[in-house]
Amino acid sequence: MKKEHMYEDHFRIKDFPYLILDTFKAWNQVRPWRLSAVVAYYAVLSLPALLIIIINVIGSIWGTEIVQGQLTNEFSSALGPNAARTIEEIIQDTQNKDKNLISTIIGIATLLFGATGVFYQLKISLNEIWRIKGFQDFSFLKLITERAKSLAFILVIGFLLLISFIITAVIAALNDYLKSLFTEIAIYLAYGIDVVSSIGIITILFALMFKFLPDAKIKWRAVWFGAFLTAVLFVIGKFLLGLYFGEANPGSTYGAAGTIVLVLLWVSYSCLILFFGAQFTYIYAKKYNILFVPYYELKN
Repeated sequence: MKKEHMYEDHFRIKDFPYLILDTFKAWNQVRPWRLSAVVAYYAVLSLPALLIIIINVIGSIWGTEIVQGQLTNEFSSALGPNAARTIEEIIQDTQNKDKNLISTIIGIATLLFGATGVFYQLKISLNEIWRIKGFQDFSFLKLITERAKSLAFILVIGFLLLISFIITAVIAALNDYLKSLFTEIAIYLAYGIDVVSSIGIITILFALMFKFLPDAKIKWRAVWFGAFLTAVLFVIGKFLLGLYFGEANPGSTYGAAGTIVLVLLWVSYSCLILFFGAQFTYIYAKKYNILFVPYYELKN
């Protein structure tokens, strides 16, 4: 029988392979493919509303057309140009301004409810990964609170995207300047800065998710470590998915529904990485006795 690795009260580099192994075992037990498929389904339903809110929020500062163009570029690099054009058409159709007051109010309510749905499902999935029972009693106030929290995450994403766009613009300007002084070094330097900034921004987003989405109290020490690992895996996964979608083009088989299939695949694969990082955060907190208390235990 294989002897189980013994963890001490603080992290050591030699513990990392054992943490990854324990994480993989626990992650596999929660059936992450099922959880990621559920979130991907809600992500497709939430996509138009989510994008419109982000475009309008950031667009009020950066400019709507510029933001929409930047998002189209991101979708193009991740899913391909055809899928990016389809998503752009969906956004334009949803932003139809020829509506009366009642339909506008209903549209805004539907928009908010739809956009927050994916984060609500993420919360449920993280609760399951962290073995949190959650609160069984239902109340309208709790529903509103959860949706408001999800909306807050959308606004956070918008703020982080704005920072990302600013950094991208600065890097582009810096790259043009460096090219006048150097040759190939400028390209590698700009790419390195872009990767580091992307990991930093994504780390902040994942840290906020791990800290505030699940129904548990956890210390930042575990959250930051898990979020950083998740961000590194996410950036690597994003690059590999871009290569896969670019070469294999799995959505081409489905014709007009190809874009929806690509979005489902991209969100599903990305959620697998997110859930692995969440599972690592949980294992890390448990192994080193870092504060982790479900809220229902605090209520009792």
